[in-house]
Amino acid sequence: MKFKPLGDRVLIKRTDEEETTEGGIVLPGSAAEKPSQGEVLAVGPGRTLDNGEVQSVSVNVGDVVVFGQYAGSNTVKVDGDELVILNEQEILGVLEN
Repeated sequence: MKFKPLGDRVLIKRTDEEETTEGGIVLPGSAAEKPSQGEVLAVGPGRTLDNGEVQSVSVNVGDVVVFGQYAGSNTVKVDGDELVILNEQEILGVLEN
C-alpha cells in the first residue's frame, strides 16, 4: 500500500529508540519515551499560497528529521508499520552527517 501526503504534510517512520539507558537499565516498552526523530518516507506537493503558487516542502524523502516530542498526533498504519504524519512546520530540523 502507498500513502501520498497532501499539502505540506510529511510521512515519517520513527527511528527505533534504545531499549536500555546509558547505565544499562532495560526499559519496558511502555516506559520508554517515543523518539523524536525519524526518516521521511513521503512528502506532499507543498503548501498553496494565497496567490495560488505552491511552496514546495523543504525536506526530501530519505532525510532524517527531528521533531517535537508531542508533535505528530496523526498516525497511520501502512503495511504493519505505524507511521507519523506531520505538517512541515512541526519539523525542527534535518540531521546531516
